[in-house]
Amino acid sequence: MTSAAAVTTDSTSLLNELRAAVEIALEGKPDAIELALTAMLAGGHVLIEDVPGVGKTTLARSLARAVGGVLHRVQFTSDLLPSDVLGVSIFDQRRGEFVLREGPVFANVLLVDEINRASPRTQSALLEAMSERQVSIDGKTLPLPAPFFVLATQNPHDYAGTFPLPESQLDRFMLRIRIGYPPPQVETRLFLDGDMDRTRNVPVVLGPVQLSALQQSVDNVDFDPAIGAYLQAVISATRSSPMLSVGASTRAGMNLGRAARARAMLRGRRYCIADDVHELAVAVLAHRVRLASHVEGYVPTRDETETALRDIVARVPVPL
Repeated sequence: MTSAAAVTTDSTSLLNELRAAVEIALEGKPDAIELALTAMLAGGHVLIEDVPGVGKTTLARSLARAVGGVLHRVQFTSDLLPSDVLGVSIFDQRRGEFVLREGPVFANVLLVDEINRASPRTQSALLEAMSERQVSIDGKTLPLPAPFFVLATQNPHDYAGTFPLPESQLDRFMLRIRIGYPPPQVETRLFLDGDMDRTRNVPVVLGPVQLSALQQSVDNVDFDPAIGAYLQAVISATRSSPMLSVGASTRAGMNLGRAARARAMLRGRRYCIADDVHELAVAVLAHRVRLASHVEGYVPTRDETETALRDIVARVPVPL
């Protein structure tokens, strides 16, 4: 039997290859890539939010290509229907029965572009799929392929033609990340390069079976009780802070713990440290909490919520 150390070494090498493959298409953004890989490895889903044109879809497509498997892409629009995502039963006259025409959700990697341009009704079509890895169509429950990973991009909520994602939908995403503008030297090179689709150069590093095995290996990462107590203290701090009207839920804490294990594995460790929890807290929790406001109708910006959350987390003593 292969030793745990050997498995960890092989996994680290494979994950480093995966990171390098994605960086071919998205230069100068190692933090965003690591967060996306962390969520994928933890078995969660990723919401990428930023202004158009900074590489949201590039990150999603390159990661989807690198992990192999069946990739489907859906462009969410205001007239998209739930059946366009899940599928629909059609009567087959030759067979004399209804047959299912599967929607794009039946994939290993589902790339959802501009998720907040669809109506809330269509957005809700993903709820069961993202939380239970199954869909219900015409009274039948159908399992989705394993692994199942959703990468969704979202434009800022004040952009024209967007619908805000409800709390239940946001809670299905393990991490919300942003891309930001590339460093000047990288941006200059992109201007001169002229290649508008660098994802074509991303190699396939692994397949669905290997990805599932890596996701299962996350369970073997040690989580010391002291780190667990620190995690619980962070979650409790969000609930007691006057800066927030709604703190983090138990599910949010479980997601943060799972993501911390995945980050440790991604960095070649078989154990979690406090930094794994501390560095991921904002990405995991910011879209799940609500900033307190005394002005009716006021909608806090993402930056305000993240700033408040960073302040809350910074006040929690870190175990030595």
